[in-house]
This record gives sequence, structure tokens and C-alpha cells, in this order.
Amino acid sequence: MRTPAGATPGAVVLFGSGETAGVGREALRWLDATGRAPRSIVTLETPAGFELNAEAVARRWSDFLAKQPEARGADVAQLPLRRRGTPLSPDNEELARPILRADLIALGAGSPSYTVRQLRDTVGWRYLRASHLTGASLFLASAAAIAAGSFALPVYEIYKVGDDPHWLDGLGLLETYGLRLAMVTHWDNADGGDELDTSRCFMGRERFAALLSLLPASAAVVGIDEHTALALDPAAGAAHVLGRGAVSVLCDGREERHPAGSSFPLARLGPFAVPEADSDVTPEVRAALAAARAGRDEPPREVAALVAEREDARRSRDWPLADRLRDLVAARGWGIDDTPHGPELHRAAATPIEDDAAAP
Repeated sequence: MRTPAGATPGAVVLFGSGETAGVGREALRWLDATGRAPRSIVTLETPAGFELNAEAVARRWSDFLAKQPEARGADVAQLPLRRRGTPLSPDNEELARPILRADLIALGAGSPSYTVRQLRDTVGWRYLRASHLTGASLFLASAAAIAAGSFALPVYEIYKVGDDPHWLDGLGLLETYGLRLAMVTHWDNADGGDELDTSRCFMGRERFAALLSLLPASAAVVGIDEHTALALDPAAGAAHVLGRGAVSVLCDGREERHPAGSSFPLARLGPFAVPEADSDVTPEVRAALAAARAGRDEPPREVAALVAEREDARRSRDWPLADRLRDLVAARGWGIDDTPHGPELHRAAATPIEDDAAAP
């Protein structure tokens, strides 16, 4: 759930692939279990903004998220922040404003280098970072996960165009926490079969060895297998491996392999530290955050419907059903105060629903 300004930062989930499959569902369950079930979700079209079907590429993830039980009742919006210098620019404050109201911000497939070029130093990126530092969680898949690192792999330029191995300056999302990382998705990719090594995000082991030699000693590489995600919880200082593969960490001349279901401290990735929660938020963005949150006092339609159903149960003196409906409302982050004038809602911490299938 979104926390107040100046509070704990949100989670960051990095997907190797499979964000619209089993590991995507597992990531939402993990968010729910850590008290971060989203009520407002935005997906950004930026990583695929150069493609003619950019809307459809992002829509697959938007639709997937909207259908999951852990996001039931959440508002889901898709933002066409596609290209600088156009009406759909990431610098368009009006288009980017929903980022400030979101509990979960998702970016996925496309081009890492395009993502870096389009987001660096824009309003949209500043809003994303500020929202994350004050409670919003991030889902970053494929190209977006690569671009968010301090060192971004230009996959298309090397694999398709034939450029020499090199790194780009990435968006440096986790430098706020003292971490200088190169995130490499599709780490165990095997699309090339026996003829072509396409692991290490289509670079292959030999070419990736050359890339590794180009990184500074202070950098760590985080390789995320297909259908696997690395869930970072800055507040807890821990990382958790989700899905069915593993996460490889290359740091200080050694490689560690962390299988699905395992956890490790974020300090394994570098000199991790949580900064002051709003240290990276300008006064202008902080004011925009406050204004956006002030407009989120109305509960989702689903919550309002549950409250109305509970009132019917109370009038019928069906107290077990009324209690069950109160629990369902609480599980969606709202509390009910019964007053002489009727029920009044207030924000509250979400609690898991033990048997959602039994919901009326």
C-alpha cells in the first residue's frame, strides 16, 4: 500500500521474462504478502514507444495485471509516454501525472537504449523515482530492467546491428541505495539452440566476457533467468528470488547463483543503504505528489459495493456475513467506522484474504 510522504520506499521487482505469466502472478502475491497490494496501477509505453504497436505491447501487461486477484478493484491506467519532442513526450506533465497517484508502476518490453534516451532527466522519470521513494512499487521487465541499471546493455545494437560490445550509461535507479548495477535479463536464454549461444540476453558467454571486462570494478552484474524475478525490498534490505529459475550475481570477481525461493541481503550487491526517504524529491515534485494523493480519498468502486452489501447484511441482522464483508474491505486497504449516520471509510493497512474463493 502507498505510504505517506517521507515514509518507506516501495519494492522493485526485476523480471528476466514471464511478467505476464506465472512469475508475474507470484510477484503480485509477494507484494500482497508484504502489505503492498496495489490500488492504483500505471503501465508506461515508453520502452516500446518506437514501435508502431507500442500501445498493444504495453496493453498485454496492463490487461494481465488488471485480471489478477491481488489487483482486483485497482484502477489501471496506461500512459502513452512514447517519444520526446512529441505530444506524447515523457516530459508532458499532464500525461505523466498519474504516476504520482500509483501504488505500482510497470515498464516492460522494448529497447533498453531507447528507454534510456526517452526517460533520462524527464518529468516522467522524476515522477517515477519520487513516487517510488515515497512508497510506490516498481515492476521492471526485460528492456526496462536493463535500462534502469547504472550500466545498460544495448541489446539490439550489438546483437542485431553488429556494434562492438559496449555499455551505455543507464538510468541509475538503484544508485539512490548505493548500488551500481548492470541488470541483464534473459540470462539463461536458449533460443539459439545448439547452434548459437543466446544466453546473457542474446550476447552469449564469449561476448559477455568481453562486456564484463568493460565494467568498473565497483559494478555488480545481476543476471536474471527466464521466467524469474528478483524482488528487492529496500526497507528490509533484502532480495528474494521468485519464479522457476535463478539469479546470478557477479561481483568482486566471483559469481553467486541464487535459486528460486532463496533470499539474500542487498548488501551482496554493493554498499547498500537506504537514504532519507525524500532526499531525492524536489520541492516541486513533492508538492505534485501531495496534490495527487489528496485526490485519492475515494475508495474503488469494488470497495464501495462491498460496503453497500455489508449494510444490507446488517439490516438483515446477518452478522457473520457482515463481519466477512468487513474483512474483505479491510483486505483491500480500507477500514469501516459504523456511525449513527452510516458507515464511514478510512484508509487502513491491508490484510490478506485467507479464502478469497469464499467471497460472496
